[in-house]
Amino acid sequence: MKLRIILLAFVPFIFSIGDNSFKTTELSYNFSFSSEKKLLPGEELNYVVSYSFINLGEVKIRVKDKKSINGMNYYNAVAYIDSYDGIPFVNLHQIYESKVNQDYYSDFFRGIVKGDEYTTYTEYYFDYSDSKIRIKKGKFSPRELWVDSTASVEKQFHDGLSIFFFARMNSGKNNSMLLPCFVNEQKVYTRINFYESTIPVSIDAIDYDVECVRLDGDMDFISIFGLTGYFEGWFSNDESSIPIVANMKVIIGNITLELKSWKREGWTPPKYKN
Repeated sequence: MKLRIILLAFVPFIFSIGDNSFKTTELSYNFSFSSEKKLLPGEELNYVVSYSFINLGEVKIRVKDKKSINGMNYYNAVAYIDSYDGIPFVNLHQIYESKVNQDYYSDFFRGIVKGDEYTTYTEYYFDYSDSKIRIKKGKFSPRELWVDSTASVEKQFHDGLSIFFFARMNSGKNNSMLLPCFVNEQKVYTRINFYESTIPVSIDAIDYDVECVRLDGDMDFISIFGLTGYFEGWFSNDESSIPIVANMKVIIGNITLELKSWKREGWTPPKYKN
């Protein structure tokens, strides 16, 4: 059962309390986002997830499309989590979707978990103009609605997937950000520490060292994916800001996510220069 607990942890970048040597910025929902980084509709990133020397499964993250509504840009993104066949005690298939606004906060979140008996869903509808989140939970086939409630919001929030894109768009800075998240129907804060110095990173999928910038964090609560404690990741030092590799601490140990393949028009991993 340990492997199942580990595999539940292996997607987004949710992390919290960290180093105090940086300037801390708490962001409210009317924050005007500015970044030279760019998301590209059609982008697809594939990661292999390992625990010690065991490959557990893969994560695929796609930017499905970009839409402009009333002068505001929105990105629809999805993450697929699938365990490999033949791993004892593990048969995991999950889908997470987010509608991310141009400040890279969440306007909508859906989590789908395929179980042995039925498939469950959790949905968050963020209505910042009315200061509310609508929460829906239930199952498919036959469809049953278990929860339909609302909660108040006083600022914009992240979900487990939107914070992944927010981190990408801020990589390469030298500061620390305290960010509000809505996780397991609870309001929590996470802190992300960004660093501007470049470092070489080597992975199996690329035959040279990639020029990367680093970020890290630490959290004192358990996220919906089982992630807790210290986290660190390395992002390509270019406008694409592709996550190359990440180390995460989960309940019983550490896992690694490593970029396996990608589809992004015109992108070549930047080569590290001494």
